[in-house]
Amino acid sequence: MVLLGTIVNGAAIVVGTLVGTVSSRIPERMKTTIMQGLALVVAVIGLQMAMKSEQFLIVIGSLVLGGMLGEYWDLEGKLNQLGKWIEMKTGAASEGSVAQGFVTATLVYVVGAMAILGALDSGLRNDHSILFTKSLIDGFTAIMFTATLGYGVLFSAIPVMIYQGMIALFASQINQFVPQSLLDAFIAEVTSAGGIMILAIGLNLLGIIKIRVANFLPALLIAAFLVTCVYLVQTNFL
Repeated sequence: MVLLGTIVNGAAIVVGTLVGTVSSRIPERMKTTIMQGLALVVAVIGLQMAMKSEQFLIVIGSLVLGGMLGEYWDLEGKLNQLGKWIEMKTGAASEGSVAQGFVTATLVYVVGAMAILGALDSGLRNDHSILFTKSLIDGFTAIMFTATLGYGVLFSAIPVMIYQGMIALFASQINQFVPQSLLDAFIAEVTSAGGIMILAIGLNLLGIIKIRVANFLPALLIAAFLVTCVYLVQTNFL
């Protein structure tokens, strides 16, 4: 079943959120310490991912162009509006908690190498091992996020399943038209660009700076486009 890994991943986030709601009685000082620890881990993971690039100019270009598009479209604002709409419909007691939990968790779960690689493996080889591993990580992270950011984390399961499910379903078509060398380059540069975004999320969680991370999401598509352009130039003219 092509979507098995994606379904398990979504279920892990839901279960983690439910467990996290029970942990909501944790004292505020302990919550702060847990969140700081989690933020540091997220930042380190992002830094490791950022180092995967083999053509860092592509990463720089994708972040600049992607950031410009994201600001123009105001993706951060739209994601927050969606979170606040969910907040209104669910009658959240604390204004902003659902939106923050939804946006933060969605970005962490979607922007990463495991989401792309796992979905590709599910679609190409019917191998769900990467997404099963990601499910364990996401489930545990959901517990911590829910305990500190609220139950808005629950709704992040929806975009995660849509995103990974679409990659898995179209993976066979991708494999037919995209050479392996191009696919490897694509994964490396998208992982690096995504890693920088993950690092920014960690900095946001630490309260060091406020970066509108969602506005950089178009950088992932720009990175794929630039990698393709470089590949075509190299194969045709070198």
